[in-house]
Amino acid sequence: MRTALLSSLVALAGFATAHASEPLLDLQLGATPLKAEYARSPDERARGLMERTELAADRGMLFRFGDFRRHCLWMKDTPLPLSAAFMDEQGRIVDILDLQPLDTTIRCSREPARYALEVNQGWFRQHRLEVGDQVTGIPD
Repeated sequence: MRTALLSSLVALAGFATAHASEPLLDLQLGATPLKAEYARSPDERARGLMERTELAADRGMLFRFGDFRRHCLWMKDTPLPLSAAFMDEQGRIVDILDLQPLDTTIRCSREPARYALEVNQGWFRQHRLEVGDQVTGIPD
């Protein structure tokens, strides 16, 4: 029993270390830098920031969608209050939404988007970012 428990803990520690060691993107939103995790695959997008209880003030998660259209987000199993900016294929912000913790309401972009960027709620407002502003540093 102890061996099984120890093996499980070692496996979990390895997962946490691997996840934490993934390189972060260096994004620039106006004059404001931001480090972001990058969710490219359907599984990574589905997982998003679920079950996270904190997000550093200068961190976020960038989602890349497989197609350019209106996309939607929800906060199932996500206890953090977040804001999300949707961006077009050139990284121009086309919509910004505030998302409430654990809310299963589906919230969609007003315009077609290729990307979404989730940060702590109010981050875009705090940095005076709005629709039309540019996000740079997004990988091709």
